[in-house]
Amino acid sequence: MTKQNPIPMRQSVLPPITDPTVHTEIDRLARRYLNAGGVAMELMNAVGGKAEGLLDRLPKPVRTRMDRITLSALGRAFDAASRSRGLLTDRGDWFNRMLSTTSGAVGGFAGIAGATLELPVTVTLLLRAIMDIAAEHGFDPDSDQARREALQIFAVAGPLADDEGADLGLLTARMSITGQTVQTLIARVAPRLSASLAQKLAAQTVPLLGAFAGAAINYNFTRYYQEVARVQFGLLRLSQETGLPREALIEALTLRMEQIRPGSTGRAARRAKS
Repeated sequence: MTKQNPIPMRQSVLPPITDPTVHTEIDRLARRYLNAGGVAMELMNAVGGKAEGLLDRLPKPVRTRMDRITLSALGRAFDAASRSRGLLTDRGDWFNRMLSTTSGAVGGFAGIAGATLELPVTVTLLLRAIMDIAAEHGFDPDSDQARREALQIFAVAGPLADDEGADLGLLTARMSITGQTVQTLIARVAPRLSASLAQKLAAQTVPLLGAFAGAAINYNFTRYYQEVARVQFGLLRLSQETGLPREALIEALTLRMEQIRPGSTGRAARRAKS
């Protein structure tokens, strides 16, 4: 067994974390977050690069409506996801991924019109998958708390982002969710999710590859958000169980990720000096 390095803490007013069991859990969550994309995401990153180049080729009415489509989809997705969970519960990760993959394939096969119509379905299925993770960690999926946390997850840059710091989006967004209503957060999150979904939509318009791209992207979107959700709700549960401030856990997780990520030593040193 490799010796685990202690997690250094930046100079801050947050209490230091000394419990070794917490360090072990932080290490586990950090590795889960960094591996969220998996091997298959390397292919999706390549598709994402092409998708970015295709964004300007999307019909102008679609480009101008993306934020509105996403906002509308998020507004309806919670109730739709809740009804879906009421009918089909405890089916596991594979079931949510299968539903999302099938939806993406159908949308991609039908071209730009079908892919656009499929977007609200994708949002609902992604949300259903996230809420299943909330239940897995002991939270009520229909509570405002769980819904606010789910929206925070959607604020992440997304699985097709090529920014080297995108995988820290959940941790560095600093989007305060305390005291905000679900509807307020939906309005704030929609533009961020819209940008990620626009890449997906553009990739689905590739001639002859629409159905394959739609299926592959939806599968990986679902897997990605499931893994991020496990980190998000894992941190929340760890905070509740230990009494440690969530901010301290996030800080420790961020630094642990910097230690683990290949080539991150220089970045970690620069961040420590800042």
